[in-house]
Amino acid sequence: MARLVIKNGRIVDPSQNLDRVCDVAIEDGVVREMAEGIAGSGAETFDASGLVVAPGFIDMHVHLREPGFEQAETIESGSRAAAAGGFTSICCMPNTHPVNDNPEITQYICDRARHFALVNIYPIGAITKNSLGTELADIEGMKRTGAVAISDDGKPVMNARVAQRAMEAAASLDLPLIEHCEDLDLSDGGLMHEGARSKDLGLRGIPRSSEDVMVARDIILAEVTGARYHVAHLSSKYSVEMVAFAKRRGLKVTAEATPHHFVLADSDVPPGGCNHKMKPPLREGGDVSAVKRGISSGAIDAIATDHAPHSEAEKRESFERCPFGIIGLETALGLALEQLYHAGAVTLQQLIRLFTWGPATILSLDRGTLRPGAAADVTVFALDDEWTYDVNRSASKSRNTPFDGRKFRGGPVATVVAGEIIWRRE
Repeated sequence: MARLVIKNGRIVDPSQNLDRVCDVAIEDGVVREMAEGIAGSGAETFDASGLVVAPGFIDMHVHLREPGFEQAETIESGSRAAAAGGFTSICCMPNTHPVNDNPEITQYICDRARHFALVNIYPIGAITKNSLGTELADIEGMKRTGAVAISDDGKPVMNARVAQRAMEAAASLDLPLIEHCEDLDLSDGGLMHEGARSKDLGLRGIPRSSEDVMVARDIILAEVTGARYHVAHLSSKYSVEMVAFAKRRGLKVTAEATPHHFVLADSDVPPGGCNHKMKPPLREGGDVSAVKRGISSGAIDAIATDHAPHSEAEKRESFERCPFGIIGLETALGLALEQLYHAGAVTLQQLIRLFTWGPATILSLDRGTLRPGAAADVTVFALDDEWTYDVNRSASKSRNTPFDGRKFRGGPVATVVAGEIIWRRE
């Protein structure tokens, strides 16, 4: 059997409340033992001295663009970028072409992933047919084929009756429903957050309320239906408060935050800065602080990248014409260490939980743990090593990031999937 021993690392596993320096023995893709002084004879060894060894990181919000938009990303290229970011599992959103709204497309994604992906790929199926918000998709069929959640990400379900029916269906199948919270009537034509900066730049704004009213509506519907409801990419201070309120009421409500929403504010948007254009938009400093507080307090359960690749030609358009979204798989850990751990906002256990046990629990995945017998997905990272992000060396096919050239303190060193080292830092 294939054997790997990761030696002398600081094992941090929130699923076991574990933080100790020891070795990890992996055999045939499964964690077998954690102890000091495990013999490495006959095994591949990896010296993790001075490094953190954690359960494999999970990104529950990624756009892989395949099928239909392979010029921006593919399952293969996106999985390579994930591995370089320390992620061993990623969940792909359904806004492909055609939309992943039926078991045939779900099966296609699973088959392509099996043949071409370096990491585990979990499809997320659409809520409605073609994500048009009117008629429910074949949710049961997609779950049977491998979908781990449903979402019309990028296209919120505007009709409250359809949203309620979707939550009822999701609840009956024990699937989480993930909502891109945006009232399209309030945000119509908006390009960035509505505030002083949008006025300075002469750009139409997207008000904070466009997110808030949808979060409020959906929390009410989640209570009515008993659904597992997850808020994608929280950006508003009031939405953070509402999620915390829902949790206090005992509702099955969870939420994620992206690194760009706890790192950047609308004041950071330069004139013509297409790589600062995303949805929800970068908001004001008070919102950034609120998202960080939500992470610290546990109101926010996961960090997700919303990795949204676009071709260079698309992002070269004017700010008014270019698409929303940035890539984020390779910078997520560096940004989280910088803004959360090194800043004292979270402990190391909290940080790792946001990347592992948090998303695994939301999606009911058998990942995010190093318990003996678990799948041997492992993320090894440094806390203090300095490095600079060069987007031109990215494994992604796209280059749309505001973080090119940024210097980081700490980041991924090696990524292990099913007991095999699939990526290691040069």
